[in-house]
Parts: sequence; structure tokens; C-alpha cells
Amino acid sequence: MSHEIPSIEWNQLSKAEKYQYLHSNWNALIDNHVDEIANLANGAALMKDIFGWWWVGFYRVMNEELVLGPFQGPVACTRIGKGKGVCGASWIESKTLVVPNVDEFPGHIACSSKSKSEIVVPIYKRTGEIWGVLDVDSEYLDDFNEVDQIELEKFCRSLEIILS
Repeated sequence: MSHEIPSIEWNQLSKAEKYQYLHSNWNALIDNHVDEIANLANGAALMKDIFGWWWVGFYRVMNEELVLGPFQGPVACTRIGKGKGVCGASWIESKTLVVPNVDEFPGHIACSSKSKSEIVVPIYKRTGEIWGVLDVDSEYLDDFNEVDQIELEKFCRSLEIILS
């Protein structure tokens, strides 16, 4: 399946318009005939293209820790302990965490000093068990808000159909 994203001036769109574009294109990109890694790689690339965030990626729960999955951006931490950093806290608390300034988050794991704000959304399997988390970092302080939380939670709910 081939799906090319048209050339769009993303900075001319509102945040709501960008999310509308994300959801409609994501629904067209999901391919039930390939594994979850291929789909998640496309999801990370789509978000990076549309929003231009510093880092976008997925961590999977494996053997009681989060293990790096598909991502877009600079190199990242490969393993995160349960309850450690923003990702580990989101996993253990089973809720979305919006962090306006990562330097003020106790125990923040600095994979990159350029990351200034972060949002982490838990991802669930159809069984209700946590599969992992979506981690998005920005090089700008206070870059995420309630709109991001609502829309990224919606995006993560759409992943249930491809996660085993």
C-alpha cells in the first residue's frame, strides 16, 4: 500500500486542523496486512511530518520495562524502568502526562538536552492491558495542552486494532 503525504505548509494550519489531518491520514495508512511495527513506524513519521515535534515514538512494555519501538527524531533511550521518568510514570499511573517543563519533572530521563516539554500517552491492547506508551517531546517549553491530550489519546485508542 502506498500513501504519499501531500506537500502542505504545516505552519499555516491551526493545531485543530493538523489533528484533523493526522486522524484522516492515519485511518488511510493503517494496514492490517503488516505487523504493528510497520504501522507504528508510519504513525511516528506522520506525526513528525505534520507537527515537526523534536521526537515522536513508541515504547513497548517488555519484561517489566519500556523498550524503544518505532520513532522519529534523534537517538533515544532504549530501556526505561517501570515508574521511571515521564514514560515510566505514565505507564505505572495508567494516565496521560503533560509536562510543560521537563526540567521540573522529578526523575526526568534526559535522552536529549534539547527536549523541553513532553506528553506521554498510555496505549492499551484490546484486552485493556497496557501495551506501551506514545512519547512526544518538543524543544519548546509548554508546547502541549489539553487539545494535544485529547487528540493524542484518540490517536492511541485507534491503535488497539493493530496491537496484539
